[in-house]
Amino acid sequence: QRQLVEFGGGLVQPGGSLTLSCVATGFTFNAYTMKWNRQAPGKERELVASISSAGDSTEYADSVKGRFTISRDNAKMMVYLQMNNLKPEDTGVYYCSSRSQFADGPRGQGTQVTVSS
Repeated sequence: QRQLVEFGGGLVQPGGSLTLSCVATGFTFNAYTMKWNRQAPGKERELVASISSAGDSTEYADSVKGRFTISRDNAKMMVYLQMNNLKPEDTGVYYCSSRSQFADGPRGQGTQVTVSS
């Protein structure tokens, strides 16, 4: 079964750090670009960061540049999002998704991140 499962969300104070993880099963992970997206309450889902299939190219939303780092381990079929200096506006549900050269792949169910004092 082709699946992505996220974990690592939680409650963190402003200025704090959190690392999200996403594990893939059932598909050729190293052939897919991986992405982290988020959806804040009352807002549309937005792309936060993406990483190429080989892990040699990354992109970030302007709002998280310099604070977030996306990485992947193809041997473990994992993708990570290291989040530093978190702000209340980073609050939302974070989703892991995938895309091959030709089509969208699996998408996870999301993990909640809440930044609040």
